Amino acid sequence: MTSSLSAAFSPLLLLRGAAATATPWTCRACARRRTVFSKPGVSLQNAFSTTGIRGARGGVRGSVKEGVIQGNANANAKGGANGKKKGKGRRRLAVLGSGLVLGAGVVSVTNVGEEARHAAVGVRRTGRVVGTLAVNIKDYRDTLARSGDADYAVLLKECHLRCAKRTLRTLEANGSIFIKLGQHLSSLNYLLPSEWCDTFIPLQDKCPISSWESIKEMVLKDTGTDLSDYFSEIEEMPIGAASLAQVHRAVIRATGQKVAVKVQHPALDEWSKLDLALTRFTFETLAYWFPEYDLTWLSEEMEVSLPQELDFALEGKNAMRARAYFAKVHGAPVIIPEVLWAKRRILVMEYVSGRRPDDLEYLDSHGIDRDEVSAALARIFNEMIFGTNAPLHCDPHGGNIAVRHNATRSGRRNFDIILYDHGLYRDIPLPLRRSYAKLWLAVLDADEPRMRHYAKETAGIDDEHFALFASAITGRDYRAVMNDVATKRTAQETQVIGGGLVEEGGKMLESLIQLLGRVPRVLLLVLKTNDLTRSLDENLHTRQGPVRTFLILARYASRTVYEEQLEKISAAGGILWPSNLFCFLAAYTKFLRVELRLGAYESYLKVRALLGLSQVAT
Repeated sequence: MTSSLSAAFSPLLLLRGAAATATPWTCRACARRRTVFSKPGVSLQNAFSTTGIRGARGGVRGSVKEGVIQGNANANAKGGANGKKKGKGRRRLAVLGSGLVLGAGVVSVTNVGEEARHAAVGVRRTGRVVGTLAVNIKDYRDTLARSGDADYAVLLKECHLRCAKRTLRTLEANGSIFIKLGQHLSSLNYLLPSEWCDTFIPLQDKCPISSWESIKEMVLKDTGTDLSDYFSEIEEMPIGAASLAQVHRAVIRATGQKVAVKVQHPALDEWSKLDLALTRFTFETLAYWFPEYDLTWLSEEMEVSLPQELDFALEGKNAMRARAYFAKVHGAPVIIPEVLWAKRRILVMEYVSGRRPDDLEYLDSHGIDRDEVSAALARIFNEMIFGTNAPLHCDPHGGNIAVRHNATRSGRRNFDIILYDHGLYRDIPLPLRRSYAKLWLAVLDADEPRMRHYAKETAGIDDEHFALFASAITGRDYRAVMNDVATKRTAQETQVIGGGLVEEGGKMLESLIQLLGRVPRVLLLVLKTNDLTRSLDENLHTRQGPVRTFLILARYASRTVYEEQLEKISAAGGILWPSNLFCFLAAYTKFLRVELRLGAYESYLKVRALLGLSQVAT
């Protein structure tokens, strides 16, 4: 690897040196001033020096001092020419002075113009948000005031739709992190009315593409070197774009390796702080006018998460950690591209491609079993949630996961799962992980007393909000949770869950918002991960139903509880003590029961496949 590459894209293990030489962000106006007045060897005093410029008259060369002042001093030694030369020198000084004043004026006007442009754009962005917010608040207040009308439910749904459409136009006009916010809101179907979620769905495919010139300028600014010095080839058209970044294919000049270059949208640096402040202002204002719908925890989480997602050096570390973790997990078909270099706004990784998990035509044409893909995804993300010291990928939507056919794998597991975008990671504290595992085992056993106990232990949920919390973590109606959560969700159940948000004037929605505002923040991200993986599974249209995925979840949850029991037995003196031996046998029996259930069910599916029978549908 060349020294120039090492200097510009420091290996992640040597990021200390990179941090010491990182160039801080400055606005364009400041950058222009720095370009004029802060070039190496050029001070403010000599910024307008005419050294080296050929004079228009008399072939004058040299600096102002040498060509004018010193010239006049020499002329004084000559008798009759003193007056003319002195006058010419004064005229030169006058012209030079006028040029300096004019030049300074031009620079000043340019800087003021740039700052004025920046301020004007900021005012427009702020105005859109504040204006939309004010109109929506009035619309909702007017609608809520008619709660006694017979057609109130219809009026409320119409209000949801109007406000969602206004907000969509503002998000699209402002762009930047507002696209990211809209994408996140579109996935909160357990929290927001369907009119909001459905209206924001187009934002999932509305990702900006930054110009190639702006990308080159950003890389030059961040590294001090042109892209062509790093790469012998690089495609100007990105192969993928998201709300925060875009990816280009390239070839490293020094090694010839094909890589993917992830670059942040340059405009994010200019507006991210203002946009976060506007997001916070929006949710705080909504909480002021509608205290029962306090969503400030959403903006608080965004203020923590977004800076992490914008730091590609941190993303590189997360990717390397996850890659090292899964290298020790036997049989996991996980591919995490190796990160070669990373800076705050640039990340270079090995090029590994695949297809979206919902590309059913690709899966079927390559003989990839959808049910096996579903099972693999369940194993991967349950490992991240329940594994000891495992990092949790908190943004596993369809754009961040790919499936690749792997002919070297025999049988029905002839594929790899590729994980991208490792910017948003969390570590689940061990006590929370263990309580959450016990909660899920109680859910799978439909044991309501244990469910209530561990809901309290995991998230501080009281009896009043228990039913709602049970629905939130499972994505199921409470009656299904109490019966058998592993059954397939019907269209009627989905309608019941969605309709409950507006029943009784939205009391269920109000309770849910209050509930989610009280649970630990990391648990919110776990719930988000569960919701996204559940969506991935549904988009695969598996033929076996959710039974297998819930059995896989039970395996990892029971393993977590079993490991806790072994830890307690070891601390109490080991299994040689009679009481400890009894505890060990009880813990192992519970763990083995789940393993045998899952093993028997998977064997049953294999036999049916060998006999050519259709898959199980529940």
